Amino acid sequence: TRIKAVLIDTDNNPIAQGSFEWENQLVDGLWTYSIDTIWKGLQDCYADLRKNVKAEYDCEIKQLAAIGISAMMHGYMAFGKDENILVPFRTWRNTNTAKAAAELSELFHFNIPLRWSISHVYQAILNGEDHINKIDFLTTLAGYIHWQLTGKKVLGVGDASGMLPIDSNTNNYDAEMVAKFDKLIEPKNLGWKILDILPEVLNAGEDAGVLTEEGAKKLDPSGTLQAGTPL
Repeated sequence: TRIKAVLIDTDNNPIAQGSFEWENQLVDGLWTYSIDTIWKGLQDCYADLRKNVKAEYDCEIKQLAAIGISAMMHGYMAFGKDENILVPFRTWRNTNTAKAAAELSELFHFNIPLRWSISHVYQAILNGEDHINKIDFLTTLAGYIHWQLTGKKVLGVGDASGMLPIDSNTNNYDAEMVAKFDKLIEPKNLGWKILDILPEVLNAGEDAGVLTEEGAKKLDPSGTLQAGTPL
């Protein structure tokens, strides 16, 4: 599996690329990538792109018109108030969520796959895992990277639909399912409702933030890439 960075011109033609080889790990019976591996992969991939641009065009990448992050949907990345991940990233490949998915499918009268984020968080609740009352933010891999680059806890409507079903009339999380889920978990006294911890849903073209100074340094530790690029 590779992380890929593709630089395109104003006519959407690819003009340079970079890559990084990575593979998920099976840890304690669950498929995961570590936070350190995620950032090493992104930084090495971007460095490879930067090197190739320098070799091909004899210039540095300082500013970009836009950046887009595409990553595996679904899965489980739960963060506490200190912004540290509470348990290792659980990818969409994990199938330990069968009980949760079945119960939610019956509750919602809607098929909820094992890989969806709502299945993962409900399975963690069913398991009585220690971290569940500490969750401040739940997102996907793409949502996590976007948050770290921009400071914005948002997700495009397409990716959001793999966390919790979307109402096509509102382009937001299905309100009836949200209410049913909150009622289901209310006896657990977790200190949060599901909308408290999910990313805000955005449609294509809406303002999703810009690359911050901190985000630019995370992606390009050399300091060459400047802040301000829309994501």
